[in-house]
Amino acid sequence: MTPHGRPANDVRMNSRNALRVFARTSLLRATTRLTLMLLLALAAQPARAQAPDAKWPERPLRFIVPFPAGATTDLVARIVAQKLAERLGQPVVIENRPGASGNLGSEAIARAAPDGYTIGLATSTTHVIATALGAKTSYDPLKDFAPVSMLVDTPYALVVYPGVPARDVAALIALAKARPRTLNYSSVGLTSLAYLAGELFSRMAGVELTHVPYRSASQAVVDLNEGRIQIQFGAAGASLPFVREGKLRALAVTSLKRSPALPGVPTLSEAGLSGYDATLWAAMVMPAASPPAIVDRLNRELHAVLTAPDVRDSLAAQAEDVEPSTPGELHDRIRRDIDKWRALAAAAGIRAE
Repeated sequence: MTPHGRPANDVRMNSRNALRVFARTSLLRATTRLTLMLLLALAAQPARAQAPDAKWPERPLRFIVPFPAGATTDLVARIVAQKLAERLGQPVVIENRPGASGNLGSEAIARAAPDGYTIGLATSTTHVIATALGAKTSYDPLKDFAPVSMLVDTPYALVVYPGVPARDVAALIALAKARPRTLNYSSVGLTSLAYLAGELFSRMAGVELTHVPYRSASQAVVDLNEGRIQIQFGAAGASLPFVREGKLRALAVTSLKRSPALPGVPTLSEAGLSGYDATLWAAMVMPAASPPAIVDRLNRELHAVLTAPDVRDSLAAQAEDVEPSTPGELHDRIRRDIDKWRALAAAAGIRAE
């Protein structure tokens, strides 16, 4: 018996039960703490995965431009890069990678690490024309890039040598019908949009022009100014100084709306070729697997850059029409343009060189 008159066995049994309860309680508490720690660790994982995107950018961005310094598209890239750098707080460094009608630079963009620090310039030439004409490229314009935003849409100006006796599109068409294949127009090759713009004009107007390919647009302009060729579909900004000096005559622009740089010049659609549309656009893209959060951030920043009055004025001076878009709209534009020019190429029997 215990001093309190309870059997010793009962005391020992109660002690064991108390120890078991204490052990179970301690185990439950430990398990609960461990579970909470695991849950907190799991919850922290997505935050750690998103942290690099949240801190982006932490170093300079590389902006690959698939054309030489001084080209129209290069000027657009530099205007945008300067303002984008101010908003991001990091330098945006232009890297010109010309060659193969822009294909070399585009391949470099597609093959770059998708870490958010490589952006690139895409154009109708690099992402539409080669594919539409069946040319072999080392990249897929729809699969190997993450679209960010459209930047600008650039109309061509249909210009003629002043010695051509045509002061409007109707007169030019009448002259071309009266003298088939005697009027020449230039481009920098079969994979250029200028060449397809000329072919689209010929088919819609029912005329036959003679295509003369050049190695460079600058040489074509020299021959146009001297009358060795008569017609050119040239970027409006590049043509504007010659038009103002009276060295060339602008008959129309190739966009669906008039160019602010040439407000008195009608569109080809207004001049009788209803629905005619051939513009050289430029856009920003990234490698395909770039983080979506960074793509979205860049899209927002570009919209702010492109809608700034000073940027609009700078681009307007180059006859560039600002056209910001969503990534999805840019993707659809690329696909739609490929289909459009592929149909023209098939109808006209055009293949890449």
